[in-house]
Amino acid sequence: MNKTLLIFRHEFLHTIKRIGFVVMTLVVPVIALLAIGIYQLVTTVTEPSAVEVTTIGYVDELGGFDGYTTQGAIEFARYDTRDEATQALTSGDISEYFVIPHDYILTGLVNRYTLEKQLETPPSMVAAIKNFLTSNLLSDRVSRDTAIRIEAPLYVVVTRLTETGDIASDQGGYGNAIVPGIFAFLLAFSLNFSASYFVQGLGEEKENRLIEVLLSSVSPRQLLIGKILGLGAAGMVQVAVWLISLPLILGLASATIGGFFSTIELPPNFVVLGIIYFILGYLLFAVLSAGVGAISTGVREGQQLALVYTLFAFVPLWFSSLLFVFPSSPIWKVLTIFPITAPIAMMLKLGVTDIPAWELAASIIILALSIIVLLFLSIKIFRVYLLMYGKRPGLGEIIRNLRNA
Repeated sequence: MNKTLLIFRHEFLHTIKRIGFVVMTLVVPVIALLAIGIYQLVTTVTEPSAVEVTTIGYVDELGGFDGYTTQGAIEFARYDTRDEATQALTSGDISEYFVIPHDYILTGLVNRYTLEKQLETPPSMVAAIKNFLTSNLLSDRVSRDTAIRIEAPLYVVVTRLTETGDIASDQGGYGNAIVPGIFAFLLAFSLNFSASYFVQGLGEEKENRLIEVLLSSVSPRQLLIGKILGLGAAGMVQVAVWLISLPLILGLASATIGGFFSTIELPPNFVVLGIIYFILGYLLFAVLSAGVGAISTGVREGQQLALVYTLFAFVPLWFSSLLFVFPSSPIWKVLTIFPITAPIAMMLKLGVTDIPAWELAASIIILALSIIVLLFLSIKIFRVYLLMYGKRPGLGEIIRNLRNA
C-alpha cells in the first residue's frame, strides 16, 4: 500500500477517535436537539400563565390625565396627593408612583418614586408612562387611532428586489445571518483544533523520537501530505455533520417552536462556499502548523507558536457586531481577503450582505496561492528541521537554511 495512504489512514483514524474531536463534532447537534426536546416537554406539561398586571400610582397636579389608565400589563391608579401615593407604595398597594407637576407642559419633567434601587428606569416602564401621557394629551385634539399612530408612528417592512425589479428569493435580515454565523463560529474552533492536533502530533513524535523511525521508512513529503490529508478528511467529516444537521435542526425548531426560528433561511451557495472555505482554511492552517511543528522542540512550544496565527481566525468574530452596522467597510474587505481571516470573515459576511464577485474570487485565489507557497516552504522546513533537536532556530537562521535547502 502507498506509504502516504498508510499515514493518511493512521492520522484519520487517530483523530476521529479523540474525545475532543467527538465532543466538538456532536456538541452542537446534541445540545440543539435537547433544547428542542425540553421546550416541547415544558410546553406540553405547563399551561400559559395569566399575564401579571402591575399597578402603578400617579399624582396629577396638572389635571387632565384621567383616561388610558391601562397600558398593556400596567395599570395606572390615580391618587390625589403625594402623601396618599406614598402610603399606598409603602403598604404594597402599588409598586411605584410618579407625579405630573404643574409645570409639566413647560418642562416635561415627571418625578418617579420607588422602593427599589435602580440604575435607571426600565425601558418598558418608560414606554408605558410615555404612552399614558401622550394619549391623555391628545385625547381632546385627535382621534384615538391618530393618537395610537403618534405613539407608534413607524413599522418598517423591507422588501428586497432583484436588478430586474422582481422580489428576491433571498430577503436577508437577522434570520439569514444565523446559520452562517453559527457555522463561522464552529469553523473557527475547528481550524484551531486541527492546527492544535497537527502541532501536538508532530511534537509528540519528535519528543519520543518516533519521527526518526518514520523518516527511515517514508520521505518528508509523504509524511507531510499524509498527515495533512488525514486530518483534513477528519475535519471534513466534522463539517459534513454540521452542514447536514444545522438545516435539519433549524427546520425542526421552526416546526415545533416557530416564531423567530421560522424566519431563518440559508443564504444561496452557503453549503458550497462553506465546504470550499473549510478546505482552503484547513489546508492553510495545516501547512502553517507543519512548519511550526517542524521547528518546535516539543508540544508546548509548538502550541505556543501556533497561537500567533490561530488567534487571528477569531478576529472576524470579535468585530462581528460591526459587520451588521458597516457591512461595506474596507476593514471587512481586508478581512475577507487576508488568508488567515478569510474563511471566517467570508462566512459571516455571506449572511449579512451580498459579496461582489471580484471580492469572492480574490479571496479564494489569494488563499489558494498562499497555501501553495506555504506548502512549498513547509516541505523545505520539514527536510531541514524535522530531525533537529535542542534550541529552536531563529527567523534569520530559518531563512538562511531555506535558501540553502
